[in-house]
Amino acid sequence: MQLSLNGERREFPDGITVAGMIEVLALTGKRVAIERNGEIVPRSLHAETALADGDVLEMVVAVGGG
Repeated sequence: MQLSLNGERREFPDGITVAGMIEVLALTGKRVAIERNGEIVPRSLHAETALADGDVLEMVVAVGGG
């Protein structure tokens, strides 16, 4: 299935969840904020929020430092 991630078309397995996408992107354990079709997906719902072909996602990964 095709998703738009931060403006770029990406291919992911059918039926993938937000948590699954984060795992595929090797971002597990990182502080990640996801917006799906204009609405924030709470971290508590990442594992149960299934993505659908054509979804538009925006993702921000928090980076520490100082």
